[in-house]
Order: sequence, then C-alpha cells, then structure tokens
Amino acid sequence: QVQLVESGGGLVQPGGSLRLSCAASGFTLDPYDIGWFRQVPGKEREGISCISGNDGNTYYADSVKGRFTINRDNAKNTAYLQMNSLRAEDTGVYYCATPCAGYPPELWGQGTLVTVSS
Repeated sequence: QVQLVESGGGLVQPGGSLRLSCAASGFTLDPYDIGWFRQVPGKEREGISCISGNDGNTYYADSVKGRFTINRDNAKNTAYLQMNSLRAEDTGVYYCATPCAGYPPELWGQGTLVTVSS
C-alpha cells in the first residue's frame, strides 16, 4: 500500500524542539520531492517546507525560516522536519505530502498534532 505516515508530534513548551518523521511505504521516496504542510486552527493548510528529490534543494516559508530544517534519508525512505524555537503559533496538525514543488500534492499522510503550550 502506497502511503506516508507521520510521527513525532506532541506537546512541547515554547522555545522547545520536536522532530517529525515521514515514512514512505509502498514506493521509493528517492526521486520525489517531499514536503511538510500544516493546518493551524482557523486557517487554511499552508506549505511550510519542501525538499527536492534530485538535488536536495530546500524551501521554507518565511514563518519557519531559520527555525525549521527539512532533510531526508533515502536509505530509510523517510523525510524529517526538525523544529526548533517553537512558538504557540506553530500549533497545528502537520502533514507530509508529495509532490510539493510545481504540482499539487497527490499523496498525503494522516497528520501529526503539534501543540506548543506552557
């Protein structure tokens, strides 16, 4: 079964860190770009980061630039999102999806909830 499965969400205090994982199964992630999106309560889902499949180029939304880092381990068929200096406004459901550049995503994970609160 072709799917993406996110993990790593949870409750963290402001200023803290989390690392999200996105494991691909049923296909090889290697040639595809993979990205992270988030759904904040009351707002539309937004793309926050993307990493290309061929050259590893990365994209970050202004809201997360300098705090979040996307990377991938093709040997593990997994992508990651390292989130540092988390803020209350980062609270939301985080999804990984592919593709994330040039075309609308076609395959979505189920999402993982991140709550930033003291």
